[in-house]
Amino acid sequence: MSKKIVWLAQARAELRAIDRETALGLLQGLAQFAFTESGDVKRLHGYDPPQFRLRLGDYRIRFRVAGDSLEILSVRNRKDAYR
Repeated sequence: MSKKIVWLAQARAELRAIDRETALGLLQGLAQFAFTESGDVKRLHGYDPPQFRLRLGDYRIRFRVAGDSLEILSVRNRKDAYR
């Protein structure tokens, strides 16, 4: 079952700042996760409501699950993702 993807303005801006090839790969990986719900996902501790991260290469996509949608919070390189 596929989930709807909702982008916050900050996450959209972060995605636009990434080179085109990498950004397209991230979008493809995110779409695959939304459709199959399989991937390298971990729950991040200390957040209410719960937040998760999807690992795609050197990038981390932070998101929340809200019903049948994924709310994308940020798209960052792994060196900046948890700061």
